[in-house]
Amino acid sequence: MPAYTFRCRVCGEVFTRRYGFHEDLSAVTCPQGHHEVERIFAPPAVVFKGSGFYITDHRRGSEKSKSPTSKTTSASQQAATATAT
Repeated sequence: MPAYTFRCRVCGEVFTRRYGFHEDLSAVTCPQGHHEVERIFAPPAVVFKGSGFYITDHRRGSEKSKSPTSKTTSASQQAATATAT
């Protein structure tokens, strides 16, 4: 269940409550009983675990060329060439 942080517009108190994703947040009251509360939005905490998150972590061993080496064309390119001629 996610935790939401609210601030009371009347007394200024900041508090946190846990609500389900589908619960109505419009009926939230502050601990003092005021109904004029606003939700405080904060960025989520993200933790990257494992390899591949740094520029030095990928493509070890062999460098791939940036230009395609195959000379095949896609079906859409072939259709466009056929209709243009």
